[in-house]
Amino acid sequence: MPFDLLIATRNPGKLREFAAIFTGLPYRLRTLDDLGIPDEVEETGTTFEENARLKAEGYLALSGLPTLADDSGLEVAALNGAPGVYSARYGGVSGAAQLEYLLAQMRDVPWHARLARFVCVIGLARPGHSTEFVQGTLSGVIETAPRGSGGFGYDPLFFLLDENKTLAEVPPDHKNRISHRAAAAREARVVLERWQAEGLL
Repeated sequence: MPFDLLIATRNPGKLREFAAIFTGLPYRLRTLDDLGIPDEVEETGTTFEENARLKAEGYLALSGLPTLADDSGLEVAALNGAPGVYSARYGGVSGAAQLEYLLAQMRDVPWHARLARFVCVIGLARPGHSTEFVQGTLSGVIETAPRGSGGFGYDPLFFLLDENKTLAEVPPDHKNRISHRAAAAREARVVLERWQAEGLL
């Protein structure tokens, strides 16, 4: 009999990514909307792990179900790891203005010093046990101008050396295989397999 697992999101695209990686596991994936949970757990942490914990444990308390929650963002070496957990609201702007703000911060940084990475931390919480964490990363370089029309957020500025493309130029299916979230989800699958094998649910 499958177990219910809450994926703490309202984003159907994110749910599809997890569902593809969790294929074959005895879990029935549910979203916040599936369960009629209108509450938004505030991301007040200063690290990805703190925010993943807040969401995983917060939605576990609201749902009573084992819960998977992730927090992710962009870390730029030349900016001492910024924008980090503030990626979604960096510079107090959004959309194209956010790309322009990041480019302004990087204006005088030479190519060899424009290293960056996307980070995703997943928290897995279940009743009566400590929350577990896994992480995935994707390394790249900050471009000098946006390229590509796919993806979202910082994807048009995130150049992948191995692909010779920005993340916004990579086909969606391939992005979902190489992304930081996909890497973290594969690690989360290992945890879920262990929970099943050890009868921890």
